Formats: sequence, C-alpha cells, structure tokens
Amino acid sequence: MSESVTKAVPKRSGFEKFIRGVEIVGNKFPHPFWLFVLLSLLVMGLSAWFAQKGTSVTYLVAKAGEAPKETTVAVVNLLSYESMRQFLADFVKTYMNFAPLGLILTMMLGIGLVEQTGMISALMRKTILGAPRALVTAVIALVGINANLASDAGIIFTPVIAAAVFKALGRNPWVGIAAGYAAASGGFTANLMVAGTDALLAGITRSAIEGVPNLPANVPVHPLINWYFMIAATFVLTFLTVFVTERYTVRLLGDDEAGHDAEELKKHAVTPAENRGLFCALLALVAYVALIVWLTYPQGSLFRAPDGSLLPKSPLLSSVMPLLFFLFFFVGVAYGLGAGVIRKGEDIPKLMQKGIVGSTGFMVVVLPASFFVALFRMSRFDTVLSVSGADWLKSMNLGGVPLLLLFILLVTFLNLFMMSGSAKWLILAPIFVPMFAQVGFSPALTQVAYRIGDSTTNIITPLSYYLPVIIGLLEQYRKDSDPEVGIGTVISMAMPYTIFYVLGFTALLVAWYLLGLPLGPGTPVSI
Repeated sequence: MSESVTKAVPKRSGFEKFIRGVEIVGNKFPHPFWLFVLLSLLVMGLSAWFAQKGTSVTYLVAKAGEAPKETTVAVVNLLSYESMRQFLADFVKTYMNFAPLGLILTMMLGIGLVEQTGMISALMRKTILGAPRALVTAVIALVGINANLASDAGIIFTPVIAAAVFKALGRNPWVGIAAGYAAASGGFTANLMVAGTDALLAGITRSAIEGVPNLPANVPVHPLINWYFMIAATFVLTFLTVFVTERYTVRLLGDDEAGHDAEELKKHAVTPAENRGLFCALLALVAYVALIVWLTYPQGSLFRAPDGSLLPKSPLLSSVMPLLFFLFFFVGVAYGLGAGVIRKGEDIPKLMQKGIVGSTGFMVVVLPASFFVALFRMSRFDTVLSVSGADWLKSMNLGGVPLLLLFILLVTFLNLFMMSGSAKWLILAPIFVPMFAQVGFSPALTQVAYRIGDSTTNIITPLSYYLPVIIGLLEQYRKDSDPEVGIGTVISMAMPYTIFYVLGFTALLVAWYLLGLPLGPGTPVSI
C-alpha cells in the first residue's frame, strides 16, 4: 500500500482574503474610456425607461425679489429623435467646451515646462539632502506631499530619493520608501502650491453645477477653492507621516542606523548648474509676486472689482488660471536659462510640448466622459437625483458632519477599485455636487470631502499603477534577513498611514466645517 503525502496549504488570513477580493473585483473594471462609454449607454437606456414611466420631481425655485415658485422637471428620453439630433449636432462642441479639458491643458503647459527643465527634481533634492539629520523624515514627508505639483512623477521620485537618503544616513531604506510613498500618494489633497489636480477637479466641479436648482449664480468654483484647507492639511499630514514612520514603521521594519554612507548622498547632489537655475527661479518668483501685488493692492488696480473688493468675486479670482500659467512659465524659463537647459527660444516650446505629452491619456478619456456628463444633464437626471436625494437625506436628518463622514467613507471604498481620481469625480460630481448643494454644502466642501476619500487609500489598493515600482524598489534594498517582497508587503507597510491619514484629514475637515472657515479664496463651506 502506497502512502500519499499532501502538502499543507497555509490558511489565508481574513485580511489577505479581503485584499485578494479587492484585486479580483478591481481587475474586472474596464478601462476608464470604455467605462464612460458603458455609463453613457446606461444613462440613455435608463432615460428612455424613466421617461416612459413619467418620472419627475417638483421643487421650489427662489429668485431674487420674487416669491418661490414651484417647478417640475421630468426625465427626458435621450433615445428620442429630438434628443439624438441635439446630441449629434453638439458632438464636437460638447468635447471642446468640456471645462476640465481646457483647464488641465493650460495648467500642464505651464507645469510641464517647470518639470521638463528639471527644476522640480532639483528643488526636491536640494530640500531633502540639505535637511538636518533629525528632520529628514519631516522634510521627506513635506516634499512628498507637495510632489503632486509634478503630478504622478512625485509618487515615484519621492520614495526613490527617500530610500537613498535613509541608506546614506545609515537608516533602513525600507523605512524611507514607506514614508516617501505614503506622503506622495496619500498627499494629493494637501499642497502649499496649486497643482494641475486642482485645476482638473475644479473644472469637473464647475461642469457639475451648471443648471443646479437654487444654487447661487455666482458660487465660486476655481482652482483655488480648496487651497486654504490644503495648506493646513499639508502640515497635518506631515506630522502624521512623521508620527507613523517613527512610531510604527520603524518598529515594524527595524532601523538600526548602522552606518553612514556619504558617497550615496553625492549621487543625488544638486549640481552647480542646478543651483544657478534655482537661484534664477527664486528671483523670477519674487519679481512675479511683486508684480501681482502691485497690480492688486492699490484701490482701482487691475485685479480689483469695480467696488474695490477682492472677495468673494473679483478679476483676481477670475484670472487665477492665467496667473498660475504665467507663474510656472516665467519661473520655469528662469530656471532653464540659469541651469543651461534652455539655450535658445526654440527650446521653450519643445519643453512645453514634452510636458503636455503626459496629458494625452486624459484627453482620450475625456472624450466619452464629456458625453457622459452632457447626456446625464440632458436627461435631467442631475436635477431629479439631486432633488430626490436631498429630500431623502432631509427625511433621514442626515446632514452636516454625518453626511460628510458617510461620503468620505464611500469614496475611500470606491478608491480601492478605481484608482483614477478624475474618472471617479467625473462620475460622482454630477450626482453629489447638486445633491449636497440642496442640503447647504458648497461645491468646494463636496469637492474637498471627495479628495480626502480619494487620496487616503491610494497607498493600500492592490490596483495602484505604482505597486510594481515600489516592489522593485524594496527588492533593490532587500537584505537576506528581510521578508520576501510582494503586494502584501507594500500594503502592510502602508496600512498604518492610511488609517491615520483618514482620521487626521477627516478630523481637520470636521473642525473646518464646524468653525465655518473658508476652504479657499471666497469659497465658504456652506451656501
């Protein structure tokens, strides 16, 4: 009789099963391009069905100087001849006039120039490498959080530099990778500057408020609507990153600080040419800010409103996009000239052209996304859902803080399955911005609540585009005593950061909301 030997299979933990389930579900999602195509078809089919049923809502419309009047809006059948003729006639205009498209392209032309000249890389390295040893973790966190100025490039750049710096200081490079990756990925809702993400999300928000009932016509929606909150969040997130790194990550991974490797630091040192470029960029920045102040401060100046005010509405706020573009343009050109990257006039448009290449994927996805938003609005689902949803929320007495918390939790969950922040906001904004406006939330408040949920779980989703990069980086610094590197390694390192980021961000937003502080220039939390 022969004996059969069976090898015991290790039993998976509940968390491992959950992570595997997230991975399987997320992989079932189609590419964002096809996702919006399917959503558009779904909206068209549902519009025909609900229109046939006669679905409608009735609400009060209040106009200045007039008594509120009842208005009834019914779902429009998008498959009717009239609707299809309108859709086809406006096909090109719908795409070209989609607000996020122009905003992100304009912003990326300016930021792309700064990035392609090498200024962002040089500034980050100079900041991190020049930090005192005791403050290295805090500086890495601060630089990583602000690295979204360079869009996704910062998510790769920050952990790479952090690992090199930690190794050179004799610390465990895995700890630097964890801190850099967490700060750069989880920090998309925090920044001292205004980045392309701000312009992109604000453009989507602007498109979502068109035609919203009872929403003031002059409600501010611009790239700076969350800026004040983002500045405060930068320092909160920096503190949390340092706290988690030194309190939990060091304990988890070990950090013996065995030796110091000065040669490793030299590999990333800022060159004399880069130093000259940074000095020239600083001069350009000071000169540009002085010019804007000169054009803003005196009464009757270019950027003041006719009544002399700056808030809540003025030429200064309506000119935010061109002002930001010229800021990045002049600073980028100054750096390029100082560093010797720009030697002739032709170099400037070539660098801008390279910078905008990264936006081509967004331009493709925006095609069906713009049609989805337009069809959603044509069907009048935006009004029907916002009024019905607001009535439902009011009947539950679920407003204020509980509603904010529920929305943040919803987005954190969705982010595990759908990484693209702009794609999710294109879907959620037309529904939740009008709905929450009906219960008094300003578009700026809804947008910042979305951004909190969207950014904090970036580092624990197994669908992240950057997981292979981080795994490879960990493998590069792996010692024989270290465990095998895999998805679970990264997620286990990142989980404490996500927990503290969610709690810290949410607590900050709740305090902000309760105190009624403006989220940005001229942007209150309530309407």
